[in-house]
Amino acid sequence: MRIGIHTGYWSAGPPAGIGEAIAAADRMGVDSIWTAEAYGSDAFTPLAWWGASTRNVRLGTAVAQMSARTPTATAMAALTLDHLSGGRAILGLGASGPQVVEGWYGQPYPRPLARTREYVDIVRKVLERGAPVEYDGAFYQLPLRGEGTTGLGKALRSTVHPHRADLPIHLAAEGPKNIALAAEIADGWLPLFYTPRLDHEFRERLAEGFALRSPERSAAADFEISATVPVVVDDDVEKAADAVRPFLALYIGGMGAKSANFHRNAIDRLGYADAADEVQSLYAEGRRAEAVAAVPTALVEDIALVGPREKIAAELQRWEQTAITTLLVQGDATAVRTLAEIMR
Repeated sequence: MRIGIHTGYWSAGPPAGIGEAIAAADRMGVDSIWTAEAYGSDAFTPLAWWGASTRNVRLGTAVAQMSARTPTATAMAALTLDHLSGGRAILGLGASGPQVVEGWYGQPYPRPLARTREYVDIVRKVLERGAPVEYDGAFYQLPLRGEGTTGLGKALRSTVHPHRADLPIHLAAEGPKNIALAAEIADGWLPLFYTPRLDHEFRERLAEGFALRSPERSAAADFEISATVPVVVDDDVEKAADAVRPFLALYIGGMGAKSANFHRNAIDRLGYADAADEVQSLYAEGRRAEAVAAVPTALVEDIALVGPREKIAAELQRWEQTAITTLLVQGDATAVRTLAEIMR
């Protein structure tokens, strides 16, 4: 199992010290760095900026939101980054949720799985550069025809030859059907709330997708699973867990509507529905501090590595036995260095 760094979302600006942490990771042999986007900073620009000062780490988006760009625009960004980095780019894609998709990007959200399938198809056509791109889907049509158009649209092929026609595409997925879709059409899966306790269930969902996988895709044996895992090193377990609770409270109570929160659904599937009810209710009432405090330590320890170095080392053995191929550390330089030393 390899180690990567998830740089996370920006607040008022870039995460403090992230440039230095990435430079150190490149020297330490860390596998990859990953960026995120929602409705603030974008995912591609930081990778280009930070990637310019590195030579070894792979550069992944976790995730580039599909509604933020047309499929061809996303393919252009990915192939450009891949050229500039010498073939180190990984295109991680995600559907996000209706609040962001329709509220921020002004795009329709329904049928996200079918939309994802078309989106990935078009990105691959651009990267393969076998012919001018034409597509007649339920969501995307290239060239665009019909009412409101000039009728002059022309099927085009990228002027740039991609550095890699098989640039890897990973999908962020939480629900069972979406996990299976990642295994069917993508080169990797980006889980958010992974737990070794349910590794067998995740493998079953992946197996469903692998059974439908086209022989044209990369071998299932090469499929990557890069899981974001909060890591906090501290002699006090509760203090370490306190650093992760706000992250969980936000995703349970502050992401999405009560009737459509896919992150909350993922927590329910882990077996914490009652606790999630309380967190969500408190968050909705504006009682944020109480919502954070209501996140159980057991949940934190299920999806994160927190506590003294010895505890993390012992628990890491369970993670190394899972289907995960890269553990994406969500934490500071101490967390990355500690895991790297343990795994040597």
